[in-house]
Amino acid sequence: MVRRIVSGVTASQALLNRAVDLEADLILVHHGYFWRGEDPCVTGIKRQRLQTLLQHNVSLLAYHLPLDAHPELGNNAQLAQLLGMQVEGVLNKDGVGCYGCLATSQPVNAFLAQIESRLGRSPMLVSGGNHSIKTLAWCSGAAQNYIHQAADLGVDAYLSGEISEQTVHIARERGIHYIAAGHHATERYGVQALGAHLAETFQLEHHYIEIDNPV
Repeated sequence: MVRRIVSGVTASQALLNRAVDLEADLILVHHGYFWRGEDPCVTGIKRQRLQTLLQHNVSLLAYHLPLDAHPELGNNAQLAQLLGMQVEGVLNKDGVGCYGCLATSQPVNAFLAQIESRLGRSPMLVSGGNHSIKTLAWCSGAAQNYIHQAADLGVDAYLSGEISEQTVHIARERGIHYIAAGHHATERYGVQALGAHLAETFQLEHHYIEIDNPV
């Protein structure tokens, strides 16, 4: 029987240890194990992590893309609420990512300050011009490659978690602001919302554990 849930972004050993300390029955994460194309051998840290779960009879639930795409509890929906972005549609055919607008047009620096205040980390900006931000698209995590879809929509800015070398040139050449707000920082909120929803629905105890990650 599940009575106590612990949630976190990644099923790291640090999160598992905290869950064991709290005598959790279930751990809910965004980043789990056994990714496509990954070596299936259970050795090294994978063996240690699974051993911890089995020894302490703790279940692990991991939701990756479904938690990115969920229209209410997902990372991108929760990020929109946190940053005051109004959702108007989905960014791509898989339903991952959103586009929409801010309530009022904001100077770029003002929006960056708001992101830093709400997410607790300083975002990186690649300027695409001198324009303010009213319309924008966003996708949490390592979704910098969706910048072309965002630019095709004609929005003022695109926000994601990470940045690659080529993203700088795309933003400049296509005239769209690119904001890298952190992979971990943009993907903390889906598991929290889902954990709280499960706790309320099934009368469970829920603890979100923040494991610091500067990426």
